[in-house]
Amino acid sequence: MATRLQPARHNQLVLDCPLPLDSGAAVASPAIAYEAYGRLNDARDNAILICHALTMDQYVASTHPVTGKPGWWAKVVRPGGVIDTDRYHVICANVIGSCMGSSGPASDDPGSGQPYAMRFPVVTIGDMVRAQAMLLDRLGIARLHAVVGGSMGGMQALAWAAHYPDRVDRALIIASAARHSAQNIAFHEVGRQAIMADPNWRGGDYYASGEPPTKGLAVARMAAHITYLSEAGLTEKFGRQLQDREAKTFGFDADFQVESYLRHQGISFVDRFDANSYLYITRAMDYFDLGDPHGGRLADAFRQSPVRFGLVSFDSDWLYPTAESRRIVQALHAAGAQASFVELSSPFGHDAFLLDSPELWRLISGFIEAGR
Repeated sequence: MATRLQPARHNQLVLDCPLPLDSGAAVASPAIAYEAYGRLNDARDNAILICHALTMDQYVASTHPVTGKPGWWAKVVRPGGVIDTDRYHVICANVIGSCMGSSGPASDDPGSGQPYAMRFPVVTIGDMVRAQAMLLDRLGIARLHAVVGGSMGGMQALAWAAHYPDRVDRALIIASAARHSAQNIAFHEVGRQAIMADPNWRGGDYYASGEPPTKGLAVARMAAHITYLSEAGLTEKFGRQLQDREAKTFGFDADFQVESYLRHQGISFVDRFDANSYLYITRAMDYFDLGDPHGGRLADAFRQSPVRFGLVSFDSDWLYPTAESRRIVQALHAAGAQASFVELSSPFGHDAFLLDSPELWRLISGFIEAGR
């Protein structure tokens, strides 16, 4: 397996100034990879920014250059689609710290010419949004018609509305939260420890060895993937069915279909993602807490915000349960902001926002088109 997970060329913009980070550090001349769809109109007021989740990337509606699969929201973002690229100019940027063309631990340090590895500074959700704002500045986009995101993308959408309220007309937050819970931090820590316990991790300096920590990264992906599903969904899809056998082996092979499924998820993931990036991005999510700078008062992050908010949750999502969305809505109403909220019923857990969901699609379309 290749040690550098960037075999394809990406649409990339290198900023000519440093990116200041919340930690006090900075990334010199950061690269930001992005995809864009549809035409920016003469008034420059039809731009929509889509923010991606933890293990997604900028290829929201394009064929993925590594896997060859369609974009992760290709049914949503398309000509005549839910987010209509005949009407809107849609942008999705690979987050800082990731591994699909934006600066991250797998990128070369300009000072040494070698991969940053763990010498890359720790980043936050706020840093990701700041990088996106700098990208939009370079692209000549001063204001967004909408910012849309699910899961970690929803965190970015919230951060956009909190940090740049005058640049966002509306923010749609799907299956997300305003802070990471102790349970979610715990799951992330299990994944990070799996990566760091892999002998091939070598303190993060594995790029030259040709032997990345694939086993640890696969286990991290398996553990995380469980949180994206629901008990009802797993039971309906797999139950206790055996995998390609008539009886239990009384061993430790993948006797059950669900075991085989998780192993497949882990193995396929390591071909498209960098282990160090997984460490960095999960840490950024763990640090996320929009109310923290305001003494824990989330409403103060949105006081008298002009942004129009829409929130969507799923009743089977236990990673970011409906209570998290309700907490955001209550804070927005307390802040005097305009906010709407819908809980959708789905058996598919957190991943429901990535699957075919006509109900969700109608909500997205209605929210984006309202007032146009």
